[in-house]
Amino acid sequence: MANTTRTTGCLKADIPVSSHATPGEMHGAAFVTTRWTSVVAAGHADTPRARAALENLCQTYWYPLYAYVRRSGQPPEDAKDLTQAFFARLLEHNSIAKVDRERGRFRSFLLASLKHFLVNEWEKSRTLKRGGAAHFVPLQFDTAETRFAQPIAPEDTPDRAFDRQWALALLDTVLGRLRREYATSGKDGLFLGLKDTLSGGRSEIPYRDLAARLAMSEGAVKVAAHRLRQRYRDLLREEIASTVADAGDVEAELRDLFAALS
Repeated sequence: MANTTRTTGCLKADIPVSSHATPGEMHGAAFVTTRWTSVVAAGHADTPRARAALENLCQTYWYPLYAYVRRSGQPPEDAKDLTQAFFARLLEHNSIAKVDRERGRFRSFLLASLKHFLVNEWEKSRTLKRGGAAHFVPLQFDTAETRFAQPIAPEDTPDRAFDRQWALALLDTVLGRLRREYATSGKDGLFLGLKDTLSGGRSEIPYRDLAARLAMSEGAVKVAAHRLRQRYRDLLREEIASTVADAGDVEAELRDLFAALS
């Protein structure tokens, strides 16, 4: 298995670019119940489960779309309205029925749908502004402009900036899941003490200093750090799997997202 260290904005992580699991193995029960797969599998049924899965994904990955709208020239309030109106339209009756397996990646599906919406449907959707009767997805807009103020690479196109923001949102989601797991098992202090081991190369990790800080032996710290990195990798793959409709897309999506961060 080949490992590669990638820059992730606030994180560097040793992430394998190929998995121990084969695409066939990942087609098992654990994969077919993922969120985007549930949406795609619903087909024309437009089931409550699929709608709930889609809404959950939208809540997790709304910010890259908001940033895309802002970079298209819209001021903050209009960008909020546009983003909410887009998701409201996406969640309308029969919208899920239009999803097919040719749109295997949720990231690609959302961006293509947003572009179509901005060109063709915004004028029709002004009635969906705040206070209307549409079903809105709860979005944390209070942090949007703080995040948007972060600089981006001058050479980034809007599409590339979208991919970068998507990758950062995914990594932030994974890190949050990892911390919650450690907190649930009473190990939040260990997570906070070791989370910096996800950054940089292993030779750069000050195990001796961490051992003194955590009142652990150096060997125990190395084992704990290894487990943290392994669980981070597992959760990363699991999160990516929840945004693609086919297990065979996980590797390609992983490569594409880290390429966007390079």
